[in-house]
Amino acid sequence: MPQPLPRIAVLASGRGSNLQAVLDAIAAGTLAGEVVGVFSDKPAAAALQRVAPARRWSAAAKAYPSREAFDADLAEAVAAARPDWILCAGYLRILGHAFVERFRGRMINIHPSLLPKYRGLHTHARAIEAGDGEHGASVHFVIPELDAGTVIAQAVVPVHAGDTPETLAERVLGVEHPLLLAVMRLATSGRLAEHGATVQVDGHPLFTPLRLDCAGRLTDPVSGVAA
Repeated sequence: MPQPLPRIAVLASGRGSNLQAVLDAIAAGTLAGEVVGVFSDKPAAAALQRVAPARRWSAAAKAYPSREAFDADLAEAVAAARPDWILCAGYLRILGHAFVERFRGRMINIHPSLLPKYRGLHTHARAIEAGDGEHGASVHFVIPELDAGTVIAQAVVPVHAGDTPETLAERVLGVEHPLLLAVMRLATSGRLAEHGATVQVDGHPLFTPLRLDCAGRLTDPVSGVAA
């Protein structure tokens, strides 16, 4: 009997470009998985339109009396989809402690900076203002503290003289999709796990985030060995 595909739930607040990259990879046979639901705090989010109506859930967070009340409904909807992995892909609302702990160890986020630098918003402008020579994107496990979970992998881009936040954002977006897909392949193949504050790949602790190379592969920056 064929094994069931890993089930992926996606949280998104915007257009869903990272979600589309996941859907395209699944369709192309380069990612083993099934997107079983897309969940949003914005009922008008374009990301919702990328899956069938039966796989959409949304609610206006501002209509709830508290953050906890919204998170409770979101958590029940996500749990009903029985996901193996939960991907935060452009989800712009902070998740509360109860939600994160319920799904801890199988929830990952992609963030447009080289964490631990520039948690939160406006990362491209902050990198330019700081005079950084490098910028990029990180994929990390989600913990209750914003953008503070253990980093699994990163992709680096140069910051050029004369860059604006918009031009830098476009360069980072060019590596976000291959970075995310490379990490998702580790996750859905059963090679990735979180143990406390440590990432494990193939059962071995990862002491430095993996690095995306020019061929779209993840490598250990210390040993140079491909993951």
